[in-house]
Amino acid sequence: AELGEEHLRTGRPIVYTSADSVFQIAAHEAVIPLPELRRMGEIARRLLQGEHAVARVILRPFAGEPGAFYRTPDRHDLALPPPAPTLLDAVVAAGGSVHAIGKVAELFAGRGISRSRPTAGNADGIAAVGEALATAPPGIVFANLVDFDTLYGHRNDPAGFGAALAAFDRALPDLARSLRPGDLLLLTADHGNDPTTPGTDHTREAVPLLVAGPGLRTGVDLGVRETFADVAATIAAWLGVSWSGPGESFLSALAT
Repeated sequence: AELGEEHLRTGRPIVYTSADSVFQIAAHEAVIPLPELRRMGEIARRLLQGEHAVARVILRPFAGEPGAFYRTPDRHDLALPPPAPTLLDAVVAAGGSVHAIGKVAELFAGRGISRSRPTAGNADGIAAVGEALATAPPGIVFANLVDFDTLYGHRNDPAGFGAALAAFDRALPDLARSLRPGDLLLLTADHGNDPTTPGTDHTREAVPLLVAGPGLRTGVDLGVRETFADVAATIAAWLGVSWSGPGESFLSALAT
């Protein structure tokens, strides 16, 4: 918002960094077309490696007029490849499928992904999960619902955040009913983003971890986990995939 008018006047892209390891390029779609913005991002990605490595180059196109700019859905993340094999790699190597929904494939630089389905927001992502539950082969359906973060957390919009949570709550029963024997549903997050906290950075709340599936115990307190990698270890155990990475499975706590 602060640099938008100057960007319109000069045609120069807006380049900025954040507290986490990201390098971001923003541009109005009428000033710098998406293919040109992508070219800029690929140049930045080639430069920001080695000594100057940055985890992600993020392209943020926007539209609108001064005072009413808004981000468009055509964001792209150009990530460094993971430094070590991930659970996704292990599942694919074992012959399983990884169906990525939202920006998941970009976050992993396309590695360990069998199929990618980009989305245009939470509603599209939820619909894509429902479709994948019915059609995807055995493996992982991995979805990222971006609106909580992009539209409401970073924009300090608690009312919008609350409405988005309520919309997901309304959709969740249908997803749960779609689970078949042998399915495991995990809901979690990789960071907090409190919309009531001033500023645009992520915040440090403990994230939720909700797990469900046909035949599993209910009402189990999984406690405060030592590491986010426990999710990967649990999925590996559930799928019967060999996993030597970090984390401790909590699958035994769910067995009936």
